[in-house]
Amino acid sequence: MSIKHSELILNPDGSVYHLNLRPEHIANDIIFVGDQYRVDKVTKHFDSIEFSTQKREFKTTTGTYKGKRLTVISTGIGPDNIDIVLNELDALVNIDLNTRLVKENHTQLNITRIGTSGSLQADIPVDSFLLSSHGLDLNGLLQSYQVDEISHPEIEEAFIKHTNWSAKKSYPLIVANGNDLDKKLSSDSVYKGITATAGGFYGPQGRVLRLPLQDSELNHKIDSFKHNNYRITNLEMETSAIYGLAKLLGHNAASMNAIIANRANGTFSEDPGKVVADLIIYTLDKLVE
Repeated sequence: MSIKHSELILNPDGSVYHLNLRPEHIANDIIFVGDQYRVDKVTKHFDSIEFSTQKREFKTTTGTYKGKRLTVISTGIGPDNIDIVLNELDALVNIDLNTRLVKENHTQLNITRIGTSGSLQADIPVDSFLLSSHGLDLNGLLQSYQVDEISHPEIEEAFIKHTNWSAKKSYPLIVANGNDLDKKLSSDSVYKGITATAGGFYGPQGRVLRLPLQDSELNHKIDSFKHNNYRITNLEMETSAIYGLAKLLGHNAASMNAIIANRANGTFSEDPGKVVADLIIYTLDKLVE
């Protein structure tokens, strides 16, 4: 059965609604960045540029780096934007936009996030790199989908017990990264751990300005959680959504984090721009190895 026009919305030129992209515009290897201005900071290293467009906060550039075709997309901030970006990218490769039928042969995308994050652990310093082994979904986005096949109940239940997780909140879901990308992006200099993904920057991440928190001890409960060899290393706003939707749609995903703040000791990078720039080069070179 073809997908209704109200469910898969296309622009007059046949491109997907939010991203303004057609299938020929993207590579199978894709880099996500949050900031639209960071797209150019990645693609300035490319050998050549073949296509670029922007609609709202979604800027896309496709080109080659050391002979490898890559697409860089800015997602904006938060899991809700990831829901748009990943579903529309999957539609570009796995739905025939003319017939609106799902293709018989599945195309797998490789998606790598390059983003900033704050460490929750004192031993993971500012200016370091961290590869998210898992995403911890604290924002509830993934609960809109059938997620039983991608969850890790043993870790999730241990987390709920450790934090005395409120029944008012969405069930916390743990999702693993893509194994192939994990192997490609790992090195002895890169930290690993579970990345918690919040639905906001202030209260959802334990920051207090004028509003009191429902649980003022939640950040401490999160950073003190340990289960077997797992611990929660950092906190941001996209990783679990990327991991969960990628798993459900049959794609590989990995999240590379430039640690620019340490919430455990209250420090912030003296040169966050350099940390991100160094992570961009590290990630590009790993992807083409």
